[in-house]
Amino acid sequence: MKNKSKKIVIIGAGVVGCAIARELSKYKGLDIVVLDKREDVGGDASKSNSAIIHTGYDAVPNTLESQLVVASNPMFPKLVKQLDVEFKLIGAILPAINDEQYEQLGKIKEKAFKNRVYDVEYVTKEEIIKMEPNINKDVKGGLIIPREGIIDPFTFTVALAESSASNGVVYKLNTEVLGINVENNKIKSLETNNGNIEADYIINSSGVYCDEIADMVGKSNYTVNARRGEFFILDKNTECKVNSIILPIPTKITKGKLMTPTIHGNMLIGPTAEDLDDKEDKSTTLEGLNSVIEDVKKLVPNVNPNDTIKQYAGNRAAKTPAVLEIDMYDDLEGFVNLSGVRSTGLTASLAISKYVLDLMVSNGLEVKFKENFTNERVAIKLIREANNEEKTELIKKDPRYGNIICRCETVSEAEIVQAINSKIPATSVDAIKRRLKAGFGRCQGGFCSPKIIEILARELNKEAKEINKNVKNSNMLMGKAK
Repeated sequence: MKNKSKKIVIIGAGVVGCAIARELSKYKGLDIVVLDKREDVGGDASKSNSAIIHTGYDAVPNTLESQLVVASNPMFPKLVKQLDVEFKLIGAILPAINDEQYEQLGKIKEKAFKNRVYDVEYVTKEEIIKMEPNINKDVKGGLIIPREGIIDPFTFTVALAESSASNGVVYKLNTEVLGINVENNKIKSLETNNGNIEADYIINSSGVYCDEIADMVGKSNYTVNARRGEFFILDKNTECKVNSIILPIPTKITKGKLMTPTIHGNMLIGPTAEDLDDKEDKSTTLEGLNSVIEDVKKLVPNVNPNDTIKQYAGNRAAKTPAVLEIDMYDDLEGFVNLSGVRSTGLTASLAISKYVLDLMVSNGLEVKFKENFTNERVAIKLIREANNEEKTELIKKDPRYGNIICRCETVSEAEIVQAINSKIPATSVDAIKRRLKAGFGRCQGGFCSPKIIEILARELNKEAKEINKNVKNSNMLMGKAK
């Protein structure tokens, strides 16, 4: 008799949920569905973070978080090639600006060694200034962490989702979990705004909402609130730039406010760390943004807030007690509970996915590897990255490559159409922005947004006024002016 497929539902399409989906999609006999109440993959923290792939040098030693972050870091170079995602190892510098900070360097290096990050090295004042001419000249010395890297968290999450979708995973977006049904101490089904879904396993990877999902099955022995982080993105042409990730000496509450290049050549500064009761509050504040400038100027005095092209805020999960846990239960078969995944979640996602699979196998899930699993995912060809010969060939194959919709970031109509019709369709203005950077430049969509709305409406067979900026009912147009 043929074994019945196991139905696995992953709640949350952030980077962790998508990484788990891809890992599970390598195996036969699993029907995998990913749910998210948003209109797109990327969750909350996954699309509003510092975009850094950490080494785990500063994690609390001998914790699960330390184990997963340290294990994940070396997985990235190979995987990003398979997923066709840009990634750069630019290293990080931890400068000590005063004597008090300088005295902490030894303890930080000692912690790094306890976490088995052995390539952290001391650097002198002269070496730091040579590497980073814009650094505060009062610097006393510091540490260099060479394997810290940068990535585009938007396209990385989309790539994981597209790869898993190519291998059979189904994504149901705009789908909110309202309840979980349990029978005889075993997961049975989920109630959603789009109907009931049967499940043998539920994986709770819902980030800032993980306590609410866990509470549906009586497994929330913790609380989670939103920790707001406010950022600035500076124009590519800003005169004050850094080559490495410039990290402050961390505190117990936060890694602090940093300055880093982005994968696309902008400068990113931030974030703040403010605990909120409202998990949907992503507003920026004058106080928060001023504190970013004030603190970053202690590291890089010439940073210029007038060069900003965008300020934004994102919420990460602040759990009490503050510990990353991945659990299954003797008295509740089929429930996998992830909690305490915070700012290191982007980095740890790859090791988390393998840890979750191993935990499920240890608890009775039988798996066999697919012979036809597809490792490779091909990204959309970008006109801005093509040379003249390649541009000619792209336009020859698809003339829409010659119609530039976003002038700031050089995004063509052909790319937008491909994103809308991809494995994980981009159905909102922000979804296009996250995949292609259209609207990400100096004018912040002032020129291209109306054209993007027009293309979305055409490709989705909707009226322009039905197109959302992001979530449901975030319509950008109300009707015709005349």
